[in-house]
Amino acid sequence: MKKKTIKLLKGEKLLSVMILLMLLSLPVCTVFTKAVLSQTNISVEQLKDKIKDQEGKNESLSMQIDELASLDKIQEVATEKGLSYNNTNIKNINE
Repeated sequence: MKKKTIKLLKGEKLLSVMILLMLLSLPVCTVFTKAVLSQTNISVEQLKDKIKDQEGKNESLSMQIDELASLDKIQEVATEKGLSYNNTNIKNINE
């Protein structure tokens, strides 16, 4: 009995090597992609936390502005500076 050897053409060899490389690189690419996605998700969560903290600070500052702009506070500051509140000196301007 003679053994038959199958000879592959150059194109077939190249094709089989490329398929083998693709099969080996596919799991590596999958792991790399998942790692990048995970890092991106971590960054997004960190940014959400920063945004939430800044919104809290903005709300606190807005409340301070409202408190300082109240009529009672204005009258208090005016009396500290030696000014008086006289309602007859206030004129309404109508458009």
